[in-house]
Amino acid sequence: MKYGFDNDKYLKIQSEHIKQRIATFGDKLYMEFGGKLFDDYHASRVLPGFEPDSKLKMLMQMKDDAEIVIVISAIDIEKNKVRSDLGITYDMDVLRLRDEFMARDLSVNSVVITHFNGQSSAEAYRKRLEGMGIKVYYHHTIEGYPHNVALIDSEDGFGKNDYVETTKPLVVVTAPGPGSGKMAVCLSQLYQENKRGIKAGYAKFETFPIWNLPLTHPVNLAYEAATADLEDVNMIDPFHLDAYGTTAVNYNRDVEIFPVMNALFDDIYGNTPYKSPTDMGVNMAGFCISDDEVCREASLQEIIRRYYTALCNFADGKATEAEVNKLALLMKRAKITTADRKSTVAAKARLEEAGVATAAIELGDGTVLTAATSPLLGPSAALLLNALKHLAGIAHNVKLIPQTMIEPIQKTKVTYLHGKNPRLHTDEVLVAISMVSLLDENCKMALDQLPKLKGAQVHSTVMLSEVDRKTFNKLGIGLTCDPVRKLKDRQRDD
Repeated sequence: MKYGFDNDKYLKIQSEHIKQRIATFGDKLYMEFGGKLFDDYHASRVLPGFEPDSKLKMLMQMKDDAEIVIVISAIDIEKNKVRSDLGITYDMDVLRLRDEFMARDLSVNSVVITHFNGQSSAEAYRKRLEGMGIKVYYHHTIEGYPHNVALIDSEDGFGKNDYVETTKPLVVVTAPGPGSGKMAVCLSQLYQENKRGIKAGYAKFETFPIWNLPLTHPVNLAYEAATADLEDVNMIDPFHLDAYGTTAVNYNRDVEIFPVMNALFDDIYGNTPYKSPTDMGVNMAGFCISDDEVCREASLQEIIRRYYTALCNFADGKATEAEVNKLALLMKRAKITTADRKSTVAAKARLEEAGVATAAIELGDGTVLTAATSPLLGPSAALLLNALKHLAGIAHNVKLIPQTMIEPIQKTKVTYLHGKNPRLHTDEVLVAISMVSLLDENCKMALDQLPKLKGAQVHSTVMLSEVDRKTFNKLGIGLTCDPVRKLKDRQRDD
């Protein structure tokens, strides 16, 4: 895997910059964390070298001065909203986040339920959390938010919200996903703290878009691709340009809300500490790109990957045509097509030759390998075996898993577990190799190659099962699939 991002530098200068921002305000800083605080696989894909838990590691360097508030919207609780990357509901993810933070000795203050309007599901959730010893607060829906500043900045607005009691100089406000109300929680706390004579400030930590990269830089375009379902649009920050005469990139929601933020700051403080929405941010990722070309190429691949994901989601009824069209337009802006993905081209060529479902992988050194469906293995499992053998220097005709071992597994899947597809999944192949590796040196060498798959790119000519998708994700492999459920009456790989 080629690296384009200096993660060690990022951890150092990012924590230093946040400490400087805390000092600017005096007593306390409420910092809204946009995106994922850990498991940030998007950042690790477009900035090769960025570790998925980099932001968490940075925060751990400041753990003595920090506490965390987790925000969830009552609307999301009521709708049982699901995190698409993990397949769990937001209310479950709040508990997962809390456990992850506490396992790293980070202080979790409480949970704030926003957009509360008497929803019974939110009330039940609060009782459940309180039964676990977790402090819970309500923040209410405010009519006319965010534009009715007079109401918001009053006892009938922010004044009606529960006051979250905090003790440390840095309060990190995070959430399972977008639209949870993190910014409103921060602003409400500023109002409440001001009433109590406590000097508190606000800052925003969001990795993308990267403000000091050009608007059309592939890294920033990839962010638009990642948020196609939210209709976010990157744009030049007009307030920053007017105040400083320099160009900075932000996105539409922050630019649109900035005049309101300014008005609220004026009412709370008597003046505003920021001249632009970019000023509110503390992101230093743009200063840590060590190889721009590597990050550009990785981001272009991410845009194509997002396009294929949207096509598959649309086929499953999980995405809109507008989302697909927006991603197609982003590809045009980036001047790329699906033919710019080597694994896609190779998989389709193998499909023409074999006439059955196929898959291809581009390894870190540029080598491209392919595989086709067989009676024993689906294309993804066969491809994984081919890649491991290639990396280990094992001849292609060597069988790592004896057929006598595969057949009993197939019988169990079909006869006893009543599955329709007897072929082995990628995780089943890895388990089988692990067992054989106790006696077979080739299997042991093959397993040792797994870390080398990080950053590889795979394309399948059929939609893969959730099991296979998760396996590739855990290995750090970028996956795309054609929006096809099965091919020539053969069962799809699930």
